Amino acid sequence: MTDSPQPTPDPADASSFADQPKIQEPRLWTGDGWTARVIKNEDDDGWAVAMIKDGEPEPALVGPWTMGRDKKNPKPLDINAFNTLVKTAAEFVRRHEQQLHATLHQSITVTADAGRITVSLDIVPDEDHPHALLSAHDEAGELLAEVRVAPSFKLSRASAIAWADKGFVKPSGP
Repeated sequence: MTDSPQPTPDPADASSFADQPKIQEPRLWTGDGWTARVIKNEDDDGWAVAMIKDGEPEPALVGPWTMGRDKKNPKPLDINAFNTLVKTAAEFVRRHEQQLHATLHQSITVTADAGRITVSLDIVPDEDHPHALLSAHDEAGELLAEVRVAPSFKLSRASAIAWADKGFVKPSGP
């Protein structure tokens, strides 16, 4: 009788990670959607640990790893170290995603001739046609205007007021 292959867990379903077989070896641990792999540090004689999120081709985080008692081999992974590494790597990924979101989506509220408005700049990082959408909403959330601008457009209090005071005409230049 042959074993049928295990279905790949759905990353959106956190409970599916509990069903995955866990590897708990001195230099390789898996679980909770992550793999910790102790690797030789290419820059010196030490060791590093790479944290790889399941389904990702590259490590989310690589950091130094402790030498063992013999000062030649790495300290083996254990449950406490693995849990700490998972927490650290997940936090690193979360902060990176927050930073990327903040870079791509900016918003400022100003008072202009049109009243109190919220001006937003949403950058669309398309490989072929990168652009941004500049939009204005009134206090009730109603869309007043939306124009396509260069992704290099600088949203500031001054540029938002100037755009509103000019009747939301597409700004010229970056």
